[in-house]
Amino acid sequence: MVLRYPYVTEKAMMVLENENKLQMLVQNTATKDDIRREIEQAFDQKVASVRTLMTMKGRKKAIVSFENDKAAEEILSRLGVM
Repeated sequence: MVLRYPYVTEKAMMVLENENKLQMLVQNTATKDDIRREIEQAFDQKVASVRTLMTMKGRKKAIVSFENDKAAEEILSRLGVM
């Protein structure tokens, strides 16, 4: 499993509401294609793009945008975060 858990901070929630982008912490060895494939399979939502970055703590964070306007909010509500 490539995905670890959603990255939920105040700033991440603002990005979610304004830009429909979900932030998730993933394994350090995960590629963008791995992340895209796993999110599409797990949540049944079409991914538009995936951006990755390394945090200051050495963890990999993926910023995922979706084709559906409300997909990110729906995923977080399914996970019980919102």
